[in-house]
Parts: sequence; C-alpha cells; structure tokens
Amino acid sequence: MSDYYQLLEVDRGAGPEDIKRAYRRLARQYHPDVNGNDPASAERFKEINKAYSVLSDPDKRQRYDTYGEAGVEGMAGQGADPFSTFGASFDDLLGQFFGGGDPFGGGRSRTRSRARRGETIGMRLRLPFTEAVFGTSKDVRVRAAAICARCAGSGAKSGTEPTVCSRCNGSGQQRTVRQSLLGQLVTATTCPVCSGTGQEIRSPCPDCHGQGLMMEDSTLTIDIPPGLEDGSQIRYQGRGHAGQYGGPPGDLIVELAVDAHPVFDRRGDDLVCSVEVPMTVAALGGSVPLETLDGKETVEVEPGTQSGEVKRFRKRGVPHPDGRGRGDLLVQVAVVTPTHLGEQQRALIRQLAQLRGEEVEPQGGGLFARLKGSGR
Repeated sequence: MSDYYQLLEVDRGAGPEDIKRAYRRLARQYHPDVNGNDPASAERFKEINKAYSVLSDPDKRQRYDTYGEAGVEGMAGQGADPFSTFGASFDDLLGQFFGGGDPFGGGRSRTRSRARRGETIGMRLRLPFTEAVFGTSKDVRVRAAAICARCAGSGAKSGTEPTVCSRCNGSGQQRTVRQSLLGQLVTATTCPVCSGTGQEIRSPCPDCHGQGLMMEDSTLTIDIPPGLEDGSQIRYQGRGHAGQYGGPPGDLIVELAVDAHPVFDRRGDDLVCSVEVPMTVAALGGSVPLETLDGKETVEVEPGTQSGEVKRFRKRGVPHPDGRGRGDLLVQVAVVTPTHLGEQQRALIRQLAQLRGEEVEPQGGGLFARLKGSGR
C-alpha cells in the first residue's frame, strides 16, 4: 500500500501550495517524455498523479487521512489515465494543468507579436561566362510584397487602427475550462480570430485588405562577386518580400546559371583551354597567339614540343571570391598534322623522313592507292 505523502515527498502537514510545488517537481522528473518512455518512470509518474489527485482535493485528503487508501479507493484517478488526461507531451501536461504559459516560470503570456518577417524570394539569373569570372552588377526585375502606401503597413483603414481582439480580449489564446478528477483543467489554444496576436483589424484597408502589404514590380541592382560558378547561390539580405506589420524584410536568393564559353572551361579556380600548334612550329619552335579573357597572350613553343603538353600562365585564371589572388590559365598544346599537301610539300617531307631514316609510303602511294589505280 502506497503512502501518498511519501510519493509526493511532503510532510502530512504540507499546505496546498507545497503539494502543488512538489507535484510540479516530480512530474517534471518522472514524465515519460523526459525519461525516454522508461517503464519504471512511467509507473512512478502514474503513482504521483494518483497521489496528487487525492491530496490536492480537500475532501479526498480528509478521507485519506482518516481511513487511508481504502477511504478513497475508486475515487483517485477514476476512469482517467493521466496520459490521456494531460496529453502525451510533458509541455502539454503542465500547460493544461496550470492553465497555459510556463508552469515553472510564472505563467508567461503566449501572445504573439503581430510583426511577421517577410518571405524569401528565389530567382535564377543567367550570366555570361566572362561576367561570372570577373563579377558584375545586374539590374533584375523582382515582383515582391511591399508596404501598403495607403495604410503604411498597419492593415487598418485610414483613421482607424487595430483593436483588442474581441474573441480572446488580447490574450492571444482561447481557453477552455473543464473539471476532472485532478481538479480544474484549462486547455489553451491559439485564438482563431487574431492568430495569437491579441489584435484584430475590424476596418481593413481597402487596398491591401488588412494585410498591410501590396505586390509590386521593381528593378533591383545587385552586385555579383567574381569567381562564382554555375549553380552558385547569392543571398541578398533584406531584398525579399517586405515584413508584415513592422516585421523585417525577407531575403533575395539568386542562383546563377552561367553560360558555357566557346574556348575556356573551369577547373576550380583555373581556366583550361587548348591551342593548335602547326607541326613545323612544334618541331622547330616558335610562338602562337592566344586571345585570353584578359587580352592577347603569346604561347611560346619550344622545339620538339609534343601534343598534350601544358603551358601555365600564372594568375590568368578565375579570381578567388574572397578577393585573394587568382587561379592560373592552363593551355594544352594540340600539334596539328598538315593535310592536303602539294607535291613540293610532299617532296620536302619525304626528304626529311629520309634524312631521319624514317620509312614512309612510296612515292606512288600505299597498297590501297595501288589497288585503286589497277582498277581492282
């Protein structure tokens, strides 16, 4: 047989407030939400609720003090499961039992501010490759909520102002009181009229219909930093939808769609391209011009350069977004073998091959040419 006073850890002479404080402390300690639905804690929590349901009621407590548990048998927790009575959540349990607010913090009001932060706007901006590399400024068209000019964002008709909510009397909550075996239970829900703000607009502005905002088209100038890649997102704080009822504005998020370049590719912060070098230049050495993003450059080709070799131009690549330095320009050499040679050119190359001891097709052509010439 349980001793209800021991369960609540109070003396037999404890007053109502002492019993209530003890219950708050123990409920917070043993509620299943706090203990990961531990079976032992759940059982202890039920016993604590049963003890409190008796000791918090003067008539039941008197019968318990006189006759013991037998005197209140069938009265404590009659037909009630403490979990279904209070709800599954620890916050709901204490909030309903003590009438909303914070049961351990003096019952703070739950009235919401009318101010609402503006929503974020997302858009996709197509950008040429060169502008993405070096950065730029762009004018973009944005359709966004702006503060209503007629009511200055209040949502109320000119000459009027928001008033105390007629449903909740400014509390922001709608409360339902009912009796249970554990005493008076108060269920608090957000007021459906004022949405928890405690204020309602009885004479809405005819332009914004009480919202305090109007949709407007505008042109914004945005700065795009250098070095951003395709798919990069930039957040511009405070450039989104205006806040409602004095709330701060939202942000604008721009996602870049960078066009491909006909010559250059990106490899991190480096730029990569290829340059065609004639076979004679690759063999004897020389130079070829190259138009880069920074202007004209000259690619120096050493004698004997092979196809696939890479020439590096320092700090001719993509600027780092933080402004610290640049990547490099990597130029891959593609040696071009000549085609459609004239007779004199063929003779010169054949002579070169002979001097180098390299076997080439006979002057009359290869097997395929000879077969073709024989008509077979």
